[in-house]
Amino acid sequence: MAMLGFLKSAGRVALARNPSPFLCSSLKQAAVPSLFRMMSALASQNDVLFRQLFDRETCTYTYLLADTQTKEAVLIDPVIDLAERDAKLVGELGLELKYVMNTHVHADHITGTGLLKKLVPGCQSVIAEVSGAVADVLIKHGETVKFGEHELEVRSTPGHTNGCVTYVSHNLKSVFTGDALLIRGCGRTDFQEGSAETLYESVHSQILSLPEDYVVYPAHDYKGNTSSSVGEEKQFNPRLTKPKDEFIEIMNNLGLPYPKKIDISLPPNKVCGLYNLPDELAAKLED
Repeated sequence: MAMLGFLKSAGRVALARNPSPFLCSSLKQAAVPSLFRMMSALASQNDVLFRQLFDRETCTYTYLLADTQTKEAVLIDPVIDLAERDAKLVGELGLELKYVMNTHVHADHITGTGLLKKLVPGCQSVIAEVSGAVADVLIKHGETVKFGEHELEVRSTPGHTNGCVTYVSHNLKSVFTGDALLIRGCGRTDFQEGSAETLYESVHSQILSLPEDYVVYPAHDYKGNTSSSVGEEKQFNPRLTKPKDEFIEIMNNLGLPYPKKIDISLPPNKVCGLYNLPDELAAKLED
């Protein structure tokens, strides 16, 4: 009965880590094991608020984490088109947005960091120093990002881009992998300083080396999945379970099309979405 009460409570606060817009039948089937992994983590750390948010157009996940006692919060990988949604949620929940963080310089969407800095004054942008992008806080491998009594460990995971990082919450047993590790996949390595060899080494040394019960939260999913685990990906990932030379061969022959938004996304993302925006988005920052 106690767990049932917790599930109801967490459903209202954290929505069982699965927001309502995509509780479709296929997702329900895929997400049941993930749901119980997530609830298990929250059951032992119920002073953390967690929301997994979704952009339908680019299939991008944005993550909101907050200390429910101090109200300090962070957002990971926001999308500019949904920055108002994120800012509204932060306000409704009475949170103090401390950091708006990117896992890397994205090529498939424009980051919401710049617009969120306007909508939520006082928050700071965060990105890896090695990415070459501009931000308020430039992070390095091994550092931590703190919000309230909680923290995220920064792990450098280049290969998709040279500036990719993964954020690890050890107390939540969760890992936010960006595009380095996807559910049953990984980020492409054929542009933006990509390297299949580097990606393979990064994922195996920095992510798959974590305990197998750590929950994997990627930056994207295109099949309705919401999360995985380190153990699952070590067993079932069709690319990263291969030997390195075979993985490199697979990645070099994917034949993927040129990203349709890369030319409009990279320039503003290099400055955390503050400048070089398309006219219709630049207007939002000028209002």
